[in-house]
Amino acid sequence: EIGSGCKHPGVRKENEHMTIKERYEGIIGWFSENMPEPETELHYDSPFHLLLAVILSAQCTDKRVNMVTPALFEAFPTPEALASASEEEVFPYIKSVTFPNNKTRHLIRAARVLCEEFGGEMPSDIDSLMKLPGVGRKTANVMLAVVWNKAAMAVDTHVFRVSNRIGLTIGSKTPLETERTLVRHFPADLLPKAHHWLILHGRYVCTARKPNCAECGIRPFCLEWVKREKNEG
Repeated sequence: EIGSGCKHPGVRKENEHMTIKERYEGIIGWFSENMPEPETELHYDSPFHLLLAVILSAQCTDKRVNMVTPALFEAFPTPEALASASEEEVFPYIKSVTFPNNKTRHLIRAARVLCEEFGGEMPSDIDSLMKLPGVGRKTANVMLAVVWNKAAMAVDTHVFRVSNRIGLTIGSKTPLETERTLVRHFPADLLPKAHHWLILHGRYVCTARKPNCAECGIRPFCLEWVKREKNEG
């Protein structure tokens, strides 16, 4: 389960004086026990198709992306197939996602660069991935973590919000600051999992408007929770 309704008597005082190392250790321990094998919620059948799904997921829900990708993947199974397509051919498949015009162009151009510069093979380093149209640092890190299980931390809105809120990255003002702090404190072999832990926690428990603290399993280690308890007390 992602959340837990268990009580944590007397934890507030301990939490308030917790070191950053203790906070990370506590959060890692809980997630390792309760979510040992987290995975992306995007559906895909190849690294190329994951790339398309991640590009489409920008400012769009994974649920919506998963609704449109089966037909898209069937129509364009390879970079070569998509690289030779026109915008008029691709657009109908993704018209229901956010910013479909821009994303149509990104998908086609990314496929063309894959074919022209990388022989149709997905590169496995961040600099090469970021040469692909529509691929920023977050998308590149998703590919590194999910496809190759590399020590990469993709910071989306959920990761950025949750990390600051629970006290893993206090005062980080940019996604890059957040990424660097998380990479510094999480063990390298856990970074691919930690990316999913924070995304899923932000998506289902520590939501933007109304975090569900009552059902949160990492509440004993959350800096925001101890602040709320003090204010309410």
